[in-house]
Amino acid sequence: MKIHKEGRRILFFTLLALLAINLLLFQFNARAETFNLIFVGASVIAFLLLLQFFRSPFRNLLTHEDLLIAPADGKVVVIEDVHEPEYFDDVRKQISIFMSPINVHITRNPISGIVRYFKYHPGNYLVAWHPKSSTKNERTTVVVQSEAGPMVLFRQIAGAMARRIVWYVNEGDEVSQGEEFGFIKFGSRVDLFVPVDTEVKVQIGEKVKGGQTVIAQLKTTNPSLFGN
Repeated sequence: MKIHKEGRRILFFTLLALLAINLLLFQFNARAETFNLIFVGASVIAFLLLLQFFRSPFRNLLTHEDLLIAPADGKVVVIEDVHEPEYFDDVRKQISIFMSPINVHITRNPISGIVRYFKYHPGNYLVAWHPKSSTKNERTTVVVQSEAGPMVLFRQIAGAMARRIVWYVNEGDEVSQGEEFGFIKFGSRVDLFVPVDTEVKVQIGEKVKGGQTVIAQLKTTNPSLFGN
């Protein structure tokens, strides 16, 4: 198990701060031994929780040009046809994955192709499952021209706890399915927008793993045999 690069600085300074506070307590509050021991225990638990948030587990990535692979760990909370106003300005099928604080928060390219559009939007911090979080919260929008042909839009969306979105892609980049395209810190959501004739392979409430779970199959002239 590795620690993601986005967490190393935070973990280092958090560890230093907790060590300093605990040393000061034992130095200047030595009589309150019980309280000091409880604080030590709480410090260890808090650090371990932070450590697990920034974990970067090894994944055997599933790749195929017409399969849409989960961009993140989490639970499927939305599958519906909606109007997508930012890029397509037409009806698309939306598939949303909610990431709780205990999920791995690496975000991965759901498909291989060329980045045709990228934009960062500052915004609010509504809870990630709020219907308006997709258009009101801090977010990034990425549109990839897939190798299979169809265009796929996906968004990193900040939640009530998430206060920083990190991305590693720009317009014109060639991206590979399963590779990291960003990281969202402390609870969030990823939305996918695909053509309405896309065959969805997951259900509401299903838990998915980034880089491994097949979310959907794009309609192409030469489809794979997945799911047949």
